Amino acid sequence: QVQLVETGGGLVQPGGSLRLSCAASGRTFSSSVVGWFRQAPGKEHEFVAGIRWSAGSTTYADSVKGRFTISRDSAKNTVNLQMNSLKPEDTAVYSCAVRTGTNYISTMRMNYNYWGQGTQVTVSS
Repeated sequence: QVQLVETGGGLVQPGGSLRLSCAASGRTFSSSVVGWFRQAPGKEHEFVAGIRWSAGSTTYADSVKGRFTISRDSAKNTVNLQMNSLKPEDTAVYSCAVRTGTNYISTMRMNYNYWGQGTQVTVSS
């Protein structure tokens, strides 16, 4: 069993930055893909970014490309999401998820095995 805990959410003004972290317990992220998704009120879950743990290669949604950076910290067994130039439309609950036994970064929520509880990000002046 894998437990995922997200931290780092909060309230930030437009143009500001936040750094989210996803920590895993129960197993390491090896041989896995880790993704970040978000869900805004009244909207479907949206893929934000993903990383192949072993290779470190990444994929981003067009809406965040150039503003968000996903990275991994092997020593801490965490995956981070650095979010810069935040916009009001980035407001959502952000969740990390793990897809085991594959190196394919899926953008579909149904393909991920384990999920964290989510952390709220609010971008507002």
